[in-house]
Amino acid sequence: KVLIVDDDIRNIFALSSVLEWRNMLIYSAETGSDAIQVLQDHPDIDVVLMDIMLPEMDGYETMRAIRQISQFKSLPIIAVTAKAMKGDREKCIEAGAWDYLAKPVDSDQMLAVLRAWLRRREPAPVALEV
Repeated sequence: KVLIVDDDIRNIFALSSVLEWRNMLIYSAETGSDAIQVLQDHPDIDVVLMDIMLPEMDGYETMRAIRQISQFKSLPIIAVTAKAMKGDREKCIEAGAWDYLAKPVDSDQMLAVLRAWLRRREPAPVALEV
C-alpha cells in the first residue's frame, strides 16, 4: 500500500500507473494535511512517496509532522521532487525521508528503491522448531 503525496494530479496518475501495474494499492493526497489524514485513516500503508513542493505545508513540514506521530516513526518516506540541487537530498533526509528520487522519476529506479525499503519492513522469518 503506497501513499502518493503530490499537488499535481498528473504526477499522481503517472506514479500510480507504474505501481498499480505491479499490484500495489494506491492512496493519494494533494496536501500535507490530507496526507496525514490518509495515514491516520489507513495506518497500514507501507510506504509514502512525498513531493516537496506542496501548498500549505511543504513536503519537509509534512515529513516532520508524520515523524512526530509515534506509529509512523518507522514508515518509509521517499522524497520525490524536482528539487535536485546540491544539498536538497540531505535536506529531505534531515526532514524525515529515508530516500530521495529526483523528477522526472525513472520507473525502474523508483521500483528498485521501493523494493529495497519494503523488504526492510517485512517481518523476519520465524524459525520453527522441529
